Amino acid sequence: MRILLLASAFNSLSQRLHAELRDRRHTVDLQLAGDDVELRDSVRRLRPDLVLAPMLRTAIPRDIWTRLTCLIVHPGPPGDRGPSSLDRAIQEGRTEWGVTVLQAEAEMDAGPVWAWAPCLLPEYGKSDLYRNEVADAAVAAALLAVERFASGTYPPQKQSGPGWSATVRTRPVLRQEERRIDWTAEPTEAVLRRLRAADSRPGVLDRLCGGEWYLHGGHREPVLRGAPGELLATRAGAVCRATVDGAVWIPELRRRTPGGPAGVKLPAATALGGLLPALPEVPAPLMPEEQDGPVWSDIRYREAGPVGLLRFSFPGGAMSTGHCRRLLAAYRFAAARPTSVLVLGGGRDFFSNGIHLNVIEAAPDPATESWDNITAMDELVDAVLTTTDRLVVAAIGGNAAAGGMMLALAADEVWCRGGSVLNPHYRLMGLYGSEYWTYTLPRRVGPAAAERLTHQALPLSAATAERIGLVDRVLGCGPEEFAPGAAHLAGLLAASPTTQQRIAAKKAAREADERAKPLDAYREEELAVMHRQFFTPESPYHALRSAFVRKRPVATGAAARA
Repeated sequence: MRILLLASAFNSLSQRLHAELRDRRHTVDLQLAGDDVELRDSVRRLRPDLVLAPMLRTAIPRDIWTRLTCLIVHPGPPGDRGPSSLDRAIQEGRTEWGVTVLQAEAEMDAGPVWAWAPCLLPEYGKSDLYRNEVADAAVAAALLAVERFASGTYPPQKQSGPGWSATVRTRPVLRQEERRIDWTAEPTEAVLRRLRAADSRPGVLDRLCGGEWYLHGGHREPVLRGAPGELLATRAGAVCRATVDGAVWIPELRRRTPGGPAGVKLPAATALGGLLPALPEVPAPLMPEEQDGPVWSDIRYREAGPVGLLRFSFPGGAMSTGHCRRLLAAYRFAAARPTSVLVLGGGRDFFSNGIHLNVIEAAPDPATESWDNITAMDELVDAVLTTTDRLVVAAIGGNAAAGGMMLALAADEVWCRGGSVLNPHYRLMGLYGSEYWTYTLPRRVGPAAAERLTHQALPLSAATAERIGLVDRVLGCGPEEFAPGAAHLAGLLAASPTTQQRIAAKKAAREADERAKPLDAYREEELAVMHRQFFTPESPYHALRSAFVRKRPVATGAAARA
């Protein structure tokens, strides 16, 4: 079939469905919502059999849904209606939820149901759940609905009358008045639910250091205590704030300036800058002892016999200059340990999306910060590529893109979860790219496929990535099972009688490749192009980056030159 994918943003779920539908040999066109005239033109020109809307903030025009079947993917179980369904579920502490695919009608979320799938809601932020448990359910339900529509025989279930048993609840958007935290009265658990329900968008509006800020994300602090609402410490760019019975770490903040430009979401300490009072930096141990308990950290290392596990998790998968340098230090520590297999990653959410565009956008000199960031990424990738005394596995539990994908390709093996979405390209940000991709990507998929992937700039499903050789193994498991599954497989790899032979062969191959063309040559060639793109004011990169960070429409000229 020809399917028009209608979305307010080409986000993780939209990308995953785009890739999964293509894998099933459907012809898939993407249309961004917001311009009804453009949408009508696309419908007339493309003549789709079906419109599928996985992420939609605006209504579909009546003249379209009355003559063409339009299916809406709603992040709530049957009967739950409203624009803040998932936000409310998390803030209320729900542990079980679901995703419904229903037909567009005049009343929001009230149309006939084509499919639905249940999902669990473990204690993670909304964006993490949306990309994982909710996305798994959404894809399962959407693919089933498409299959039922294609059959031409399935009668969708009306949300009334015989056979309908779900309780219908229509609730309004969850506004800041309902999200607000009362630091003097609410326990840690309630504070965390509010923070998790708004971690990516829209954040929780609050007052801090004399200004108004949106708080993004939250993690429990087991030891530090203080007066409710007081800032207690910093850690890896996050700030710790006391509750009535504990404390929470807040990784990111966004300034609210009424009447001014939209603020940029940044690491909390960076956002506060000179407003931040003198606070102790309380680092978490890189390799904690068991008695340390559940201490929050964005980088963590542990060992299981001959296997080292270096896990990292940065908000949105973005890696600033500081993130890269701290991860490089941790990697060097891990590479000096007595192990034969080192697993890089393994978390349940983003592996990495490369350089930190928000930090770059907010920097006094974005070009210089871009350069510092990309060179720090290159140093990290170089360390992985030149590790020749053990096998390195990149374990992608969530999504990976751009330089983050190339970081994974520096490893000897790449494993990913079946629900991962991979974007091995830089073009949509107007960049050529670095991270030694001109060495690692053709080495994996061949020069022709590397050219195609970087120029088409389309998301790949895990299954397609495995088929073309971009990844070596796909783990068909849920988000919570990926980390233990990857650790178990790494243990089997370390115990294999051929592992030491593979390590010796890897070292010989790296030496041969270095003689043929040194790694420094790849890096210098890539960075020569990147330097021009960073330091040329009219480069499309600057306009595309700013539009992406500030959620503005992309300027047509910049998009055309990218």
